[in-house]
Formats: sequence, structure tokens, C-alpha cells
Amino acid sequence: MKKTIVMMTGLLLASASAAAADTTIRYMSWNPAQLEKEKPVIAAFEKANPGVKVETLAMPPKDYWPRLAALAAAGDLPDVMMMSSGYIQDWSEAGNLADLTPFADKLDLDGYTESAVDTARLNGGLYAMPLSWSGPVLFYNKDAFDKAGVAYPAGDWTWEQFREAAKKLTIDSNGDKVPEQYGYSVFGRYAQVDGWVIRNGGRYLNVDATAIEPNAPAINALRFLTDLVVKDKIAPAPKDLQGVRFQDVFPLGMSAMWIDGSWSIDNIRTVAGDSFKWGIAEVPKGPDATADSVRAYAWPDMMSVGATSKQKELAAAFIRHMTGETRTAQDFNSGTVPAYKVVAGREDWLERSKQPDNKDVLLNIGTQQTYTGFSKNWDSWRGYGASGSAGMNGELDEVFNGRKSLDEAVKAFVAYGNDALNR
Repeated sequence: MKKTIVMMTGLLLASASAAAADTTIRYMSWNPAQLEKEKPVIAAFEKANPGVKVETLAMPPKDYWPRLAALAAAGDLPDVMMMSSGYIQDWSEAGNLADLTPFADKLDLDGYTESAVDTARLNGGLYAMPLSWSGPVLFYNKDAFDKAGVAYPAGDWTWEQFREAAKKLTIDSNGDKVPEQYGYSVFGRYAQVDGWVIRNGGRYLNVDATAIEPNAPAINALRFLTDLVVKDKIAPAPKDLQGVRFQDVFPLGMSAMWIDGSWSIDNIRTVAGDSFKWGIAEVPKGPDATADSVRAYAWPDMMSVGATSKQKELAAAFIRHMTGETRTAQDFNSGTVPAYKVVAGREDWLERSKQPDNKDVLLNIGTQQTYTGFSKNWDSWRGYGASGSAGMNGELDEVFNGRKSLDEAVKAFVAYGNDALNR
């Protein structure tokens, strides 16, 4: 019996066009808005494959994963489904995903961002194809930098240079010890913290991802962030931002720098409007990082074939069609990079006439060796949910709020995380 998981183009395969009449494949998405954008692409697949009908279903993630788990338990998974980097290990180990290796020679693997494809390579198999990828970047307020006389973040910025810039960018004009503008802002979330850890050569997990064993570079990165908030006071404590969404602190001009997922580009454009000029840069490399240990932090959203599908080859052809050159820039969030490199390199995706005008930074990240940091039950031990959760997210917020020492928090999240890994 399969393990039940609770959690939450051109070029087609040769046989796809010869599919039998009245063949239906089922496709399930976690994003209704995304599915609307995909309808013309799906229609094109059906037209290219007479007799094939694609039956679609979309729902938000909070409903998607429980529904998918129920279908897995019933042995009735859709032929094609969206798959998360954070969950692919659990789903593949449970035997719920088809191995796409038999179709690899027709999937044009070289056309995709290599690191995004590699995320789906598990235990000798290939269990998904990437649709898009994203990762944390450093957002910076150009107007604030100009006013303070600070040079924009450079690719070779050190952590000490970052700290000094953040100090100069922290403005308390009336001396009430509550800056109108902080140099930086940070919460305990994965996308705001883990880029620092990974760019310092840090890891939370042991080599085979079976235990939480933070190495020294990881602890040093967490201590650096803690000092920015608690000691240097150039970033606000999360408790002092009640009523403000964490993703709005930077676009509201409350901090001059911020690190979070590249997907935040659309929200910044909406909230900030034309109130200031801004750009993006890579997360600075840490002092403990070596050429062998440093990685970029990025991960893809993918499409998988259900292990119970009776149309695996046709389903693989559908995925190739849905993730390849048929897609347009308008099909993607502005900060989400199309995994098919030709699409990502098009001028309409680079959007040089909009802010930020340097999305090439994202493409450069994609050329590097990357690390996702995901493992079994990642969402539980990392504390993927809201601030204050029992995982690492909540523990780090307690540290940034000055309620716990970093050593106490590390001890707590290691114990909690190892319990989650052993469930």
C-alpha cells in the first residue's frame, strides 16, 4: 500500500500525436489564476494531439495538498500534477510519482535550468520537470542609498560592508530611538534567513538529510542576523511591526534593504508604486564560505506524472509542452523565472523598462550551484507557517524579539526538528 502523505513546445514525444481517440488526461494545479493563463497552452496541446482531452482542476495550496493526498490514498492520482520542491522527496519515496527517465531523451533536458532539473533527480530517478524557479534576492531602495551617499550593493559585497551600509541607512531623525527608516528588515522565515546561511556555506541538515545538525557557518549566519536586530538595532524586532505585513515593510519605505523571495517583485511594484526607485542584488557571500561550500539558494516549482497514470508517455509529453518554449513571459509572476532558458532570456520577461531593471541578476543565480535545503517534513521543522509557529521560524522570531538567546532557540528547534524528521 502506498504511504499516505498528510500535508498539506513545440516538441512533443513522438507517440503523443498518435494518441488514441477519446483519450483524457487529468491535470491538477495549485493555482486557479495560473490555470487560467494556461488554458490557451492546453488548447494548443489538444489541437496538436487530435482525440486528446485535458481535464483540469485547480485549487489553492491549502486545499490542493489534502485533496492530492486523498487521491493518492485512493490510488487515483491525476495524470499530471503540480509538484513542490519541498514535498517531492516525500511524494517520490511514497511511490506516488512516475519516474520520467524512460522519456528523458525526448524531454530536452538541456533546454532547462540545470539546477532546477537536478532538484527532481532522486535516488536515480527523474520525478518531475521544472516549470519555473525562484529564490531570495536582496532588494534595495536606490533613493535611500543615494540620499545616504552609499554605493549600491555589489556582487562582491562582504557581510561587514552590508552591516556598515545598513547602519548608514538607518534614520532616526527625531532621536526617539524608533527609526523612521531601518537599514534592513528580517523575520524568521526561510526566504529571509536561509539565503544568508547557505551563502555562508551553512547547512541545517546532516549529509543524508536525516537529522537537524546545524554546522558552524549556519550558526554564525544566524548570529550575524541576530546582532543586526538585537545589538546593532538596524533592523526592527518583529514584535514592533504588528499590523504591518512582513512583505510590505520594504515597499512602504520602512527599511532600505530586505531579503526575500524574488516572487516579491510584483508585490513591491503594487505597494511601492513609483514612490522610490529600487533594484535587486544577490545575497552577499559570507565569510565562512569556500568555493566548495558556497551555494545559491533557489528552488523550482515542477510538474509530475502520477504513478497510477495509464497514459505516462502522453502525460510526459503534456509536461514538456507546458514547461517549454510554448510559454510566454506573461504566464509567469515577474519574479518567477521560467525554467526553460529560452523563455527566461526573452526581453519581455526581463522587463528592462520596469523596476527592477536588472532581472539579469536572477538569471545569474540560475547558472550557479544551488541548494534547496528541503527534506522530509521540511514544512514542519522549518516552521513554514505564520510567525510564532513551533518550528525554526517561530524560534528565530523569538530571538529577534529579544525573548530568547540564539543558543536557546537553536537547542529548541533542533529538538523539534529531529522529532519532525523521525515522524
